[in-house]
Amino acid sequence: MIKFHFLGSCSGTEPMPDMHHQSWLMELNGVNYWFDAGENCVHRAHTSGINVMNTVALFISHPHIDHIGGLANLFSCIQKLERMYKMQLVRNNTLELFFPDLKLLESVKNITFSGGAHNFRYTLNEHTLSDGLLFEDENVRITTLHNRHLKEDGSNGWHAYSFLIEADGKRIVFSGDVRSADEMDPLIGDGCDMLIMETGHHDVQSVMEFAVSRKVKHLRLTHHGRQILENRTFYERMASEYCAKHPICVKLCYDGMVEEF
Repeated sequence: MIKFHFLGSCSGTEPMPDMHHQSWLMELNGVNYWFDAGENCVHRAHTSGINVMNTVALFISHPHIDHIGGLANLFSCIQKLERMYKMQLVRNNTLELFFPDLKLLESVKNITFSGGAHNFRYTLNEHTLSDGLLFEDENVRITTLHNRHLKEDGSNGWHAYSFLIEADGKRIVFSGDVRSADEMDPLIGDGCDMLIMETGHHDVQSVMEFAVSRKVKHLRLTHHGRQILENRTFYERMASEYCAKHPICVKLCYDGMVEEF
């Protein structure tokens, strides 16, 4: 059984009541796989009872502030838990970090601790992202595909990615931020069990229609943009009515939402 924890469900807006920027994690067989690290993500995780030290790997979809604004604090929290409670990260006190821009990552580490990586009390294994199989262990297999959210042409590499997560016999696609939903077609293939899709750059009705056309069974809307932020009740009702008419289950995510799948 997979458990999803939605830590932050807002796009890169000004502060919104009871919402923080994009972050969620997947809990499976007692360990955590973390996707994006928006503001306040580790506070939400720790204070809601998630064992942060059970984190195995962290995947950053792209280096925009609403996806990495809480990263330094996450690094720091792990250090504080180790120091205060003699806790260690579950896999040899090591965090596997997949980040699209390792030069920028150096700045984040320097913000976290004076002296950067030299002052980490745990091992931070840094990896860049590229198309294809990215990570695999006994629980999950994660494949990545670049997208055009950052309007790149690939001449300097790619720095925005979407993910296919294969775990517990299920296929889950996480959009990250995408310029066009059909960029995810190679990951979705003939259909998937769940699509976790951002709405910050897309019309909600169009996203639901896309998901049905691609044989997605469950659609979770997150990284909410102005459409949902300004009239959430309307879009909650739209999602419910859409589910009643089509072979899909659609839900709008909110901060603190936990779902077993």
